[in-house]
Parts: sequence; C-alpha cells; structure tokens
Amino acid sequence: MDRKAFLGAAASLAFAGFGPNGAVARGSGRPLRARFWPGYEDAIVVDFLASPGYFNYPLNPPLDAEMVRNGVDSGITAVNLTVSRGTFAETVDGIAGWLGRIERVPDAFVQVRTVPQLLEAKERSQLGIVFGFQDTTPFEGRLDPIETFHNLGVRVTQLTYNVRNLVGDGCLEAANGGLTRYGHQVVERMNELGMIVDLSHCGQRTTAEGIAASSSPPAITHSGCNAVARHPRSKDDTELRALAEKGGVIGIYLMPFLTPGRVPLRSDVLDHIEHAIDVCGEDHVGIGSDLSTTPIDGSDEYWSRHREFVARRIERGVAAPNEDPDILFTVQDLNSHRRMELIADGLANRGHPDRIIEKVIGANWLRLFREVWPS
Repeated sequence: MDRKAFLGAAASLAFAGFGPNGAVARGSGRPLRARFWPGYEDAIVVDFLASPGYFNYPLNPPLDAEMVRNGVDSGITAVNLTVSRGTFAETVDGIAGWLGRIERVPDAFVQVRTVPQLLEAKERSQLGIVFGFQDTTPFEGRLDPIETFHNLGVRVTQLTYNVRNLVGDGCLEAANGGLTRYGHQVVERMNELGMIVDLSHCGQRTTAEGIAASSSPPAITHSGCNAVARHPRSKDDTELRALAEKGGVIGIYLMPFLTPGRVPLRSDVLDHIEHAIDVCGEDHVGIGSDLSTTPIDGSDEYWSRHREFVARRIERGVAAPNEDPDILFTVQDLNSHRRMELIADGLANRGHPDRIIEKVIGANWLRLFREVWPS
C-alpha cells in the first residue's frame, strides 16, 4: 500500500470507532456505538510490547512532545519496552538512555519493576514502562548478567529472536532445534529471579520446551494464531493450550502477520483474540501490539524510514516472511494512540462481557505479573 492509498484508507477507516452511528464493525454485523466501552478509563490497561517512540523504525528517534502526550493520553497503564541490544555493553547503554528519557518527563513516564509501582502509575495517570528484552544475546552465554539486568529493572526476556542463539532456535530456523543446555539454565535463573520467560519469536520446539521448562507462568507477549492465519511468527493451538495450562498469557500483536499480504483491520485482531480465548480460556489472552503508542503519520519521511528499516532486516536475515517494504507495521483502523480503547469497544460490540474485556486489555497481564514478579 503506497502513501496515498494508506492515507486515503486511514481517512475512511482508521478512526471508524470515532465515527458517527451507523458505521458497521467488520465481522460483527452490528453498528459501532458513538460512545466507547465505559470501563476503559478505570481499567488497568497493559500493552505488553510497545514503545512511546516509533518502534519499528531505524534508531528509534528521540521522543518529542507529541509522543510523550500520546503515551499518557493513550489510557495505557504500562507497556513492555524493548531495551535489549546486541551485546551486554550496548544493552546497558540502551537502558541508560531510556532511564534518562524517563527522568526528563517524570510526570508522564515511570519505570515499573513491581505490581505496586504499576498500580501507582495508574493512580497518577502516568505511562508505566517495563524494561524487556527480545533476545538473550546480551547475556553473552553467561548466567551472571541475568541478575545484573534484573537489578536494572528488566522484568521480561524473550529467549530467542527469529534466528538461532545460544539458548535455542528462533521461528525462522529450519532445523527447529529446542532449548540448549544453556537455555535450560537461563530459564531456571529467570524463574529464580522473577523475570518473565517470553517465547514470542521462538521456534516450535523452543516454545514447547520453554513452556515445559519454566516453573513460573511463561508468556508469548506478541504473536497471533496460526489457526486464523498461518505465519512463522504466530503459534499453533498446541502451543497456546500448553501456555494456558502453565498459567501463561499470549498477547495478540497488531502486525501484518495477522493477515499475510495485506494490512490487517480491527476485525482481524478481534478474530485472533476470540480464537485465542476459545483455545486458551479468557484468563490467558492479552495484547502485545509491537507498535508505538504514537500512530503512524503516513508521511513521505516515515515511508522512507520504514522501507530502510525493512531492507536492513532483510539484508541481515532476520526479517520474517511478509515483511514488505510497502506494507506498514500497523492495523489500519487501529492507527490511533487510543487503539486499546478501540479494541475494548470492538470486543463489546461483538457481545463480550465487561469481565472478558477487562482481562484482555490488561487484567490477565496483571495477574501474570503478580504470580511471577518479586513483590
């Protein structure tokens, strides 16, 4: 989709939830309501993979005033922010950079290490930021760095990215190897410290063995359901059931992998959420958007940066199938800083009770935090 097409579609669809009565929710057959789900402002809202700044974008540019405002006004209580880099030293620098950003806007952002801190962020209308990793490479094949990073506030770590590392195989590795001996040691140490084991980008065997090895409820923070649309970055029902049986949570992402070959719509997100609920149960499904709390502006500069970002990933061999330079990483009619409210409203329009909506938009993550994180 080119810039003109994206902006044209955005004008007609992106904020359908804000539109007049009579706009039809795709897949629901019922009109959208003029008012949003009334429980949103009081709910604990967690997007367990997101960033205040542009996320899938080269060098994650400095936060500007609009990004800060969007983060606070999003209504999101906390996000899992990726701070990992390639090496131990680079990651420490990355963490220091984010601590500096948080310190510069203390009324807007706060680092969250515990459940009481998350609840306090809600009371103060701040955006809580949970430091997380999307790879274990910063551990550099050792166990000691896990505690070091935990002491710096890292509360969730994904075992692998798309490719192989010392812990196990990612989802793009054809060999589909499982956890290594070192991988089992990493999971054990993370469990001891109270760091959530994340299996989002892991291969099938690494996912299955990671779930089995973890003594604490694990997570798949950002993925989708292969039964709805098959993609290497999404998970089979067998994996989802095993995760739920261990007490874990899957976060449905808002990425084109939901609908390979085209930009997904809110209805597609709801389809994946509903399938995950059917397989896992209502206590084990949340959101991990893999997006910024600031919507994509569709500018020529953004398209240029996006294409550069995707090209680099393809060159490095870490891009997943369907990472297309001409398809933005977003959901077309959720391209809003209030996207979590739009998801809640979409679930309400499909007839889901308040209890389930509260769980999906945050309460299930909160339950997981209480079970895994140190008090």
